[in-house]
Amino acid sequence: MEFFRIKRDIPFMRYALIFNVISIVTFVIAVGALAIRGLHLGVDFTGGTVMELKYPHPANLQQIREAVARLGFTDAAVQNFGTASDVLIRLPVKAGLTSAQLSETVMAELKKLDPNVQLQRVEFVGPQVGRELLENGALALLFVSLGIVLYLWFRFEWKFGVAAIIANLHDVVIILGFFALFQWEFSLPVLAAVLAVLGYSVNESVVVFDRVREVFRNRRYRTMPVPQVLDHAITATISRTIITHGSTQLMVLSMMIFGGEALFYFALALTIGICFGIYSSVLVACPIVMWLGISPKDLAQPEKKARPEAVV
Repeated sequence: MEFFRIKRDIPFMRYALIFNVISIVTFVIAVGALAIRGLHLGVDFTGGTVMELKYPHPANLQQIREAVARLGFTDAAVQNFGTASDVLIRLPVKAGLTSAQLSETVMAELKKLDPNVQLQRVEFVGPQVGRELLENGALALLFVSLGIVLYLWFRFEWKFGVAAIIANLHDVVIILGFFALFQWEFSLPVLAAVLAVLGYSVNESVVVFDRVREVFRNRRYRTMPVPQVLDHAITATISRTIITHGSTQLMVLSMMIFGGEALFYFALALTIGICFGIYSSVLVACPIVMWLGISPKDLAQPEKKARPEAVV
């Protein structure tokens, strides 16, 4: 399915060096933000108190957030849990206070607003659990990256695998850099979004690489220079890219606008990943493949030798 078709190839590879300089600059800024400011880890990773509340009517989340903030918990996460009348509050660890004391303090403040609010449960998430979650998330990123390289190596050629994983890790570091630079809360949903972007971005790379292989195997294009082959592959898949990423972004934007605080940073991470995923798949992975010296010989199918006729 195509909305349009561009008849003349766009010379992307002519500006490959400029695009990669931009990528290196943004990558360095992201790494610098991670090194200097670090991630603002949520309660899922740092540990804290989790409270589940029940209201007899739809809860006013903004009012609850303001009440919790008045107690000094500016980093507390307040969101609906299941229904509009169920609320989940995540409170960071506070020195000198136990989970029971924290919950009693918060409940006393919330009962001033609505005496009918009920405390359903209180749980303490220790920092050790948070550390394990963070380590498991890092391992998941590592194994996914290795899996992508192996997949592209067997399906295409090792040069494509190296280019794709560099481009995809570029996306991951950029997302983490945004969260470090602006000190947005990094939670489990955000980690899930990063893993989703890693798989989503490689899909775009596979589409472009598959078209490159198709062109290389076409005898009519075998004498075409590699930069022109890459330009042709990218141009031929632009319509598909716009349809796929555009429809996905519409869904993500709806989550960001209407999903509330619970889905906001998840959708924000996906938005950053989708935008940079398009950029990296086209303008980072393809130049790297070109500089690694890809050629038609790497992907062209060997011609079958004619079988000698039997002598009677």
